[in-house]
Amino acid sequence: MTRVRYAEGERVCLLLDEDAHFFSKKRDLPESGICANMRIYNMRNDETPEDVKRWFRTATKNLWPIAAGSLSLRKSPCTRERCSLCESNKGHLSYVLYVKQGNRRFSLYVPDDLADKIQQAIDNGRQLQDLIVEAGQRYTRALKTQRRSGKRP
Repeated sequence: MTRVRYAEGERVCLLLDEDAHFFSKKRDLPESGICANMRIYNMRNDETPEDVKRWFRTATKNLWPIAAGSLSLRKSPCTRERCSLCESNKGHLSYVLYVKQGNRRFSLYVPDDLADKIQQAIDNGRQLQDLIVEAGQRYTRALKTQRRSGKRP
């Protein structure tokens, strides 16, 4: 499945790897990726609120797992005395998910073998946020168009 961030009359870059994964930033693109520039005109002026709802459901259908926050690799000392890693200043590396909930920030330890899955969930969460912003714009346009034409929902 190809995922594209639509922009009315704007130039966008579609970045895919061999499995058709979308990369939001060029620096995330693996060497095997393909970059193609194209113009997208998918935001119609006659789109109805129901069309936007259908589009959003389709666009978000495969966005799982999902998470918010950021994943970091941190180096920290341990509690053991005379630890060779700590004494050599290498420290112990571990992944941490940093999350903000309300005004409170906290971190969760992430085992090494789960880091890739958590990163994919975070990437999906960021993509969902982009889709929510776009849905709000499209829905607003659709309601305004519907009001001008005299049709009611």
